[in-house]
Amino acid sequence: MPLTRDRIIGHDTERLAFRFTMLNGNDVVECQISDAAMDELGGTRGTESMARQAQFVALRDAVEGIASDMFDRMTVVKGRVIRIFTKHVQISPPSPAERIATGAGPDADGPASLRLIVETRPSNRAP
Repeated sequence: MPLTRDRIIGHDTERLAFRFTMLNGNDVVECQISDAAMDELGGTRGTESMARQAQFVALRDAVEGIASDMFDRMTVVKGRVIRIFTKHVQISPPSPAERIATGAGPDADGPASLRLIVETRPSNRAP
């Protein structure tokens, strides 16, 4: 059974993680997502601590979906904390159509290059 949304606790600066709770029926399930995992999910790096709550709110559906999926795969133990790390965040690569639409190629972050293919044919002209 999927977990349901509950409370936002906030950013834990000691653990560098954002804390929130979800519900399994009437039972509260403590959850955390590391700063690195949230940045990975959001496609950013080095988000400031004061911006973590806004980032969590923007990514909340995805984060809670990951937490619920992890909970469903675990043995239910009262008091267990669901901890989401970067290894739990799977960002699918853009489809070819998305790469074409955005102009991003396979090496979009690298320098642009032009590949020229020249076909050489023997000349049929007489000397």
